[in-house]
Amino acid sequence: MNTSILAVVGSGGIVGFMLGLLGGGGSILATPLLLYVVGVTQPHIAIGTGALAVSVNAFANFASHAIKGHVWWRCAAVFSALGVIGALGGSSLGKAMDGDSLIFLFGVLMMVVGALMLKPRKAVTVECRPVDLRMCLATAAVALAAGAASGFFGIGGGFLIVPGLMLATGMPMINAIGTSLLSVGAFGLATALNYASSGLVDWWLAAEFIGGGIVGGVLGMLLATRLSAYKNILNRLFAALIFVVAGYILYRNWGRLMAG
Repeated sequence: MNTSILAVVGSGGIVGFMLGLLGGGGSILATPLLLYVVGVTQPHIAIGTGALAVSVNAFANFASHAIKGHVWWRCAAVFSALGVIGALGGSSLGKAMDGDSLIFLFGVLMMVVGALMLKPRKAVTVECRPVDLRMCLATAAVALAAGAASGFFGIGGGFLIVPGLMLATGMPMINAIGTSLLSVGAFGLATALNYASSGLVDWWLAAEFIGGGIVGGVLGMLLATRLSAYKNILNRLFAALIFVVAGYILYRNWGRLMAG
């Protein structure tokens, strides 16, 4: 196994490990790792390839939650179907945007995600809402917005989808997490296919990245049970890592934008 393959598999392993350990947020590292560790030179290829890897990882985790009965199937199907429309629109806009500008905005997004990771997750008691016109319209609006953001940046978007589902439907957090994974997978797949239609997905690279992610995810899940008491500390450490990576992205691309 040569150095480049080690970089790809290792980067995928980091993303999978963080997802398995923390249950979310790790996907945000896929694009920076592909750009600055693996050495992908085109931002759009990094985003398209990362979106495919995120999609496969999400579907795998969705299957686990479905087996445990955490999925609200009707909400999952409706949210995913509507969000895919937003993802296709968002990814089309992202493809048309200058790569350096897109990655700069990605760095800003990472700052937002890092701030959200600093806030501990708490079990929230919610009251299920009746399925009426208001709920349907709210669900549609949130799905389209979350899908558009996911497609534009090539991310899973779970940090947007989970609270969005809770806001629109009133479902408990554990169900929102399980249900959201179908949307994360669908949005990522829609984004990847849209990028692939323009030749902006490296399929072999994605396969290697996914392979590393599967192994890393298993290790992360095994370690998660032992470190569950320290999850808030782990979230803060991960947020710090995100801030460092985001700062590097903003520094690198700010100079390019100013020079351009």
